[in-house]
Amino acid sequence: MTQILGHNYIGGQRSAAGTVTLHSVDATSGEQLPHTFYEATPEEVAAAAQAAAGAYPVYRSLSAARRAEFLDAIADELDALGDDFVAVVCRETALPAGRIQGERGRTSGQMRLFAKVLRRGDFYGARIDQALPDRQPLPRPDLRQYRIGLGPVAVFGASNFPLAFSTAGGDTASALAAGCPVVFKAHGGHMATAEQVADAILRAAKKTAMPDGVFNMIYGDRVGAALVQHPAIQAVGFTGSLRGGRALCDMAAARPQPIPVFAEMSSINPVIVLPQALAARAESVARDLTASVVQGCGQFCTNPGLVIGIRSAEFSAFVALVSGLINDQPPQTMLNAGGLDNYGNGLKKLLGHPGIEHLAGHPQQGKQAQPQLFKADASLLIDGDAVLQDEVFGPTTVFVEVADQAQLSAALHGLHGQLTATIIGEPADFEQFGELTPLLEQKVGRILLNGYPTGVEVCDSMVHGGPYPATSDARGTSVGTLAIDRFLRPVCFQNYPDSLLPDALKNANPLQIQRLVDGLPSREAL
Repeated sequence: MTQILGHNYIGGQRSAAGTVTLHSVDATSGEQLPHTFYEATPEEVAAAAQAAAGAYPVYRSLSAARRAEFLDAIADELDALGDDFVAVVCRETALPAGRIQGERGRTSGQMRLFAKVLRRGDFYGARIDQALPDRQPLPRPDLRQYRIGLGPVAVFGASNFPLAFSTAGGDTASALAAGCPVVFKAHGGHMATAEQVADAILRAAKKTAMPDGVFNMIYGDRVGAALVQHPAIQAVGFTGSLRGGRALCDMAAARPQPIPVFAEMSSINPVIVLPQALAARAESVARDLTASVVQGCGQFCTNPGLVIGIRSAEFSAFVALVSGLINDQPPQTMLNAGGLDNYGNGLKKLLGHPGIEHLAGHPQQGKQAQPQLFKADASLLIDGDAVLQDEVFGPTTVFVEVADQAQLSAALHGLHGQLTATIIGEPADFEQFGELTPLLEQKVGRILLNGYPTGVEVCDSMVHGGPYPATSDARGTSVGTLAIDRFLRPVCFQNYPDSLLPDALKNANPLQIQRLVDGLPSREAL
């Protein structure tokens, strides 16, 4: 393992001009780790943004194949990070080695997936309207459209995924694929991890002859505002709290030139358990649901924080089953002390709120999180009470019992935007409750049948987004190949000769030639 220096990465060089120092902490013991990190000064933040801006003209002009080589090289470097690296991540996060090894594979897999997107070319979104010189009453000019990268992107690392949503995570991968250099703000919870991943990215950049400044990284809890407000930054990717994401959105909107913020922020991911499913398999549903609630100490953005069922003897028995299972769950260490404090505060709000009853879970104490189960009156959800809409980030969930099918629809209408919603049911349930899917389409980005939301596949079809406050822009996703769309914008060329067009729009492009041979319409997406 290379020595951890704790320096910022600016334009391909190390920089440690500041005097404010930071330290990583052992997530289990609270012990300060022997690495010093230097918070970026305002001048270093500006230099990182300017380095990205300097790299942008060169990087965006590279062919898609060249950028794909870069992403593949990053993936190779990530896969080469060995057991000593895994040990560092485990110590900073208290996550088990198996989880980190799997997350490393997911992170390198994301890079390779975006390399495939670049090679197949559909990200250009090319559209062609050929000239119609004889059209009456006016001729139509030749019009061609494709998409280019927005410019330098600021990416904020997430606490709960030190690899897959962090330094080389989905936001970084999709921005680099789009042709956008990145300035990454390392999360304070795993700075040593961030440095080793940044080293891997820069090794890949050197091997593939990428421009200096294609990837930059800065440390510090107080540098985010200066980064978002720097005029060189053209978009922001963020995964974290609603408060943090909303603050970035407000800053970006207040700039002289407002920029988009793609923030994934808050979700309680309702699970709807329907009557026939309870009659057929209540015990297995209880076990699987409990496992999803406590998986990874509940530190997933898709953790099921709300469970809704219709009043019946079967539902009461199901609640009792889950209560017993929650009481049997051991406490777990959270990612960091701040997360544990926030979890405790969230539990206090639930415990002290009228209309909410504590059903199961040992008292929260010590340095580990205790799984908890609550039950809330349906009126709180129907009336939009904020306490049920606020995510409690940790191993807890809230049951809501509704009177009938009509009240179930009313409760779902009261939900704010979510990343996911899950329906647990049998064929007869799906027929009886056919209104649920169109209703949930308006509320969430991903609807699951007879599954559990923890676990997000990285593929073309995945949507990891949803209406506010799940994300700041429901039109995008932070997981899956559609994530590249967030960092692209369309450009139209009118009456350009073929020799001056971008390669993706030229008549000589093999894709264009094949379309003409096949007699396809002139206006279409690649």
